[in-house]
Amino acid sequence: MTAASSDATPTTEELATLFTVAFDWADDVTILGQANAAVSRVGPCRTEATYRLVDGSWQRLPQGQHERPDIDRLIAASGGGGAVEIPGRAWGWAFPLRHHNSVEGSLVVSAAQQPSSGHIQILTMLARQTGAALACGAVHRRDAWCTEQLAKANSDLASAQRRLRNRTRVHETIEAALGSGEGEQAITDALHELIGLPIVLEDRFGNLRSWSGPGIPVPYPTPDPQRRQRQLAVLAERRRPTRTKDRIAVLILPRGEVLGVLAVIDPQKKVTDDHIVALHFACTLLGYELSHQRSLVERELSVRRELVDDLLAGTDNDGAFARAEALGHDLRPAHYVVVVQSSAASDSVATGAGRAAGALHLKKLQGRSGKLVVLLTDGRPDPRAFYRTLSEWLGRHPCAVGVGSRCDAPSEFPKSFADAKRALNVRLHSAAPAGAAAYDELGFYRLIDAAHDGGAVEDFIREWIGALLDYDSAKNSDLVLTLSEHLESGGNYDDSANALHIHRSTLRYRLARIGELTGHDLRDANTRFNLHAATRSWRFLYPERSH
Repeated sequence: MTAASSDATPTTEELATLFTVAFDWADDVTILGQANAAVSRVGPCRTEATYRLVDGSWQRLPQGQHERPDIDRLIAASGGGGAVEIPGRAWGWAFPLRHHNSVEGSLVVSAAQQPSSGHIQILTMLARQTGAALACGAVHRRDAWCTEQLAKANSDLASAQRRLRNRTRVHETIEAALGSGEGEQAITDALHELIGLPIVLEDRFGNLRSWSGPGIPVPYPTPDPQRRQRQLAVLAERRRPTRTKDRIAVLILPRGEVLGVLAVIDPQKKVTDDHIVALHFACTLLGYELSHQRSLVERELSVRRELVDDLLAGTDNDGAFARAEALGHDLRPAHYVVVVQSSAASDSVATGAGRAAGALHLKKLQGRSGKLVVLLTDGRPDPRAFYRTLSEWLGRHPCAVGVGSRCDAPSEFPKSFADAKRALNVRLHSAAPAGAAAYDELGFYRLIDAAHDGGAVEDFIREWIGALLDYDSAKNSDLVLTLSEHLESGGNYDDSANALHIHRSTLRYRLARIGELTGHDLRDANTRFNLHAATRSWRFLYPERSH
């Protein structure tokens, strides 16, 4: 810096101005503004520009200063200090705003003539004071930011501790419910205690399994199967608690198998994130509980089916009594074997058969034999009542039921099983296969079924109506059916004609033709009996030809 061209020394007021500049904890714009104002009070100088060095970049502050690209380039090149050429001014200088060897900015000053060394010294001190203020302001801001971050970290830590305490309470409460051995009701009760809102657990079909809290609907709404399937599809797709009207529901889906739906009843939208955490955890433990229950049921069913298989195949009485007693079933009362055949799914048939037995207040052991569902009931079921209940359950799927003979000891189950299948066979070969038949009600058909095994029935049919069968086959006529309906009606012409949907004269013609072909006299009582037995046997063995 060259020597001053003026020997004027700073006045006392000018020196006092330097010491009255108080920057406090002001921001950068205020500090630079105060430095700018101080320059005009210290000697014959003015401020041309002020800069703040931020991350290696020189920024002119405060904003709104005149554009001075020439000064901008010089400051960038010189590092914020040195002589500056200002048009129209005899002297110009950039004072670096330093603090502990660190440049914080630059103060560019000019004068009409070169200031005295005393004035330049004051400007240098002003620059240092301004640099210190900028550095202290930065430190203050960093301290404030650190304080803010610390407060935020403390707040986050407190929130995390609260969430941890809440989750610990959730885990301890629900795990204690699971460990109590009281099953799903204890878990939903625990969830209600944690959330304070009603909790509902439904099976996959929408039927109520458990409810905890006030407001349970009575009666509980009957689920709509199609609507339920849509709800399950939405929950399976989202895989998270989902609000539907007044409830927030989540799917219980252990190992990809839908076991039910757990929901919070929340019409006023009070559920919080902490509540959702509790709902998730309860859902997980309910998945374990319901899976465990299903495993136990399947294991018991397996044991029951093994016992049923052994009883149907034949086993000793004492061992059968002991095994059944272990399953909670008493084989000592008289039992009957019931067999069911249907086109419906086997699980649905098994469930329906169990419901039918329950409706008749019959205890049972249940199993399968091939495509047949088999029940061992502690009493004789009413075949028609059993069939009605089962057919209502199966809906459009037809079914047939056979009831076997009485068993007074477990060793008699194989015979009762054979008799039940015989009754079922009779039913399936009848004019109306859908229905029920009991072995002790078969009467004449027991003889047909027994004789059929040796081929005697076919021989009997050929002997009495073979000529008619051959004629019908060759001429595509219905003489056998005509004879059967006439005999079934007791020889009444009007009833026979109505059943066959033909005129009375047509019936007389056919009966005459039947007499010609067979050579039998329909007026003879023994002949009518044998012909009736032959046509009934034919309708039983060949139901598809008798319609």
